[in-house]
Amino acid sequence: MTDSELHPYVELIAREARRPVVTDPAARQRIMAAVRAESPPRRLRFWHRAVQPRAFTISPAVGGLLAAGLVGIGVIAGGLRANRDGQMSAGPLVAAPQLPVSDTVVKFVFAAPNASQVSLVGDFNGWDGEKTKMVRAGKSGMWTVTLPLTAGRHLYAFLVDGTWYADPTEPLAGDDGFGHANSVRIVARGVGL
Repeated sequence: MTDSELHPYVELIAREARRPVVTDPAARQRIMAAVRAESPPRRLRFWHRAVQPRAFTISPAVGGLLAAGLVGIGVIAGGLRANRDGQMSAGPLVAAPQLPVSDTVVKFVFAAPNASQVSLVGDFNGWDGEKTKMVRAGKSGMWTVTLPLTAGRHLYAFLVDGTWYADPTEPLAGDDGFGHANSVRIVARGVGL
């Protein structure tokens, strides 16, 4: 005995399942139109609007401001810099130290007849060899620079062709912790040169 003989309804169901389904061709279009007309669930509305393409225009002034803002962000992000130990530090960007306004002008002189470049470095210019270049005085081999300093104690040295030298005419401050001996200049208010 087969299953269809045991269950008369099985043959009826199988016959109905084998019959092709005839649908209205416009039914699919009506269903899709109804789906499109339905608003998305509340939690998806934001994303639905966010991913829809749209055109917008901005004025040249606003475009310039946006570009300047992006450059500013790049400058701030580039604020990582190496300190004296070679370690990276993320501090705020600091402007180069400016020489203080002072009524005391001080002249520095250093003898280096064979030097091609001499700079004055010190606590008044951030120990930067590029900030205070000295000028050769004729063919004598003497290098000079004059600059305003505030009254007080200043540590300094000369950078001669990349080599650090203390001033032989002034007292020494001792090792600075970096293997250099620095000179000391005491500046009194209004007394210089």
